[in-house]
Amino acid sequence: MVTLKICGVECYYGSVKALENVSFSIGSGELVGLLGPNGSGKTTLLKTISGTLKPKAGAVYLNEAEIFDMKRREVARNIAVVPQNTDVNFDFTVLDIVMMGRHPHISLFKMESEKDLTTAKNAMELTNTWHLAERHINELSGGERQRVIIARALAQEPKVLLLDEPTTHLDINNQLEIMDLLKELCVKKKLIILAVFHDFNLASRYCDYAVLLSKGKIVSIGGLDKVLTSENIRKVFQVDALVKKHPITGSLYVIPVSLKLTKASVNRKFHVHVICGAGTGTQILKTLVEKGFIVTAGVLHVLDTDYETAMLLDVPVVGEAPFSSITEQNYKANLKMISVANAVIVTSVPFGYANLLNLKAAKAALEMGIPTFIVEETPITQRDFTGGEAQKLIQELKSRGAAFVRGQDELLSLIDKLEDTKPCAQGVLAHATK
Repeated sequence: MVTLKICGVECYYGSVKALENVSFSIGSGELVGLLGPNGSGKTTLLKTISGTLKPKAGAVYLNEAEIFDMKRREVARNIAVVPQNTDVNFDFTVLDIVMMGRHPHISLFKMESEKDLTTAKNAMELTNTWHLAERHINELSGGERQRVIIARALAQEPKVLLLDEPTTHLDINNQLEIMDLLKELCVKKKLIILAVFHDFNLASRYCDYAVLLSKGKIVSIGGLDKVLTSENIRKVFQVDALVKKHPITGSLYVIPVSLKLTKASVNRKFHVHVICGAGTGTQILKTLVEKGFIVTAGVLHVLDTDYETAMLLDVPVVGEAPFSSITEQNYKANLKMISVANAVIVTSVPFGYANLLNLKAAKAALEMGIPTFIVEETPITQRDFTGGEAQKLIQELKSRGAAFVRGQDELLSLIDKLEDTKPCAQGVLAHATK
């Protein structure tokens, strides 16, 4: 069992403090994410742990040994670094690059041994790069090059692996391949891995816990559900965000919502009411607000993703208690909002008995003569959990003249055309939302 301890570390660049009283520990088999905005001290912390930047105060321990009391060769045998910039100035072969990782284990003026070659080969097989051994490093793709640099680090046979943004400039497939590899190394090789991430969702999916830095200080540390909160993201990044648990992976996912973008340059007088839920309205709500429309929504269950989006965007909404059926009172409040709208949108939301009244509200909108748009990104047959009642209502909406659209672009085009031809109902929205 190996433990990496960072104890009260403080670092300076000249008179500028880069890290202040940073303390935490990592054990074997743990993959820890280092999060924070640019200039928060993430790379400085990696330099300190690797022994290339001595702290002004505090210490870094590998088990009981203080890093700056160890010889450089000994540090390199225990700690390997995959830097942010992996450019290689000379066009070495891939095998030459990986063999460089064996230097801490080779005595001065000695040649590489059979063991060194075997270790390098094992590292390359582990990273799926052995077939590239004779290729030149500058011939490789970004994903291949990154795997080679990781193989070089593994050839050092380290106990600790430090990575500075390991997936930068890689496409999504290569990002997942690299992260799957790192997670496997943690589990099988019991490595300590500390990696800098800018992608919250990638960190959430793979990390055991995270350290959130801001201005050189730890803001939050612990499990991802503790660190990746809307409050922490707003505090550190000045960005509003929705944080939810993914129903398939079980990991958190973060949806940034930039309120600076939502301040439209034109304030339109056209009022759109959105019937949505389960995240199907998040993008539509955001786009409508950005374009300057008057927007309302309902009925939405509190804690639903679309409800939280409406709250962030300051969209008036009729809210219902979580996991509860829509009450008659809230149904009527929804109809009141609809009655002063110029158009109603029903997103591709799943319908159960708890929210079936929302479809009846859309039917009421048509009866009031309000143009109604049904977004059918997913067929109603796949999202009807009412034994067919929702399908009957959708069919009735269609027979009464609701417009069916496939996606947001088509929807917005129709809304724009409608705005050009339909007089706006203004002056009653405030009354309707009371």
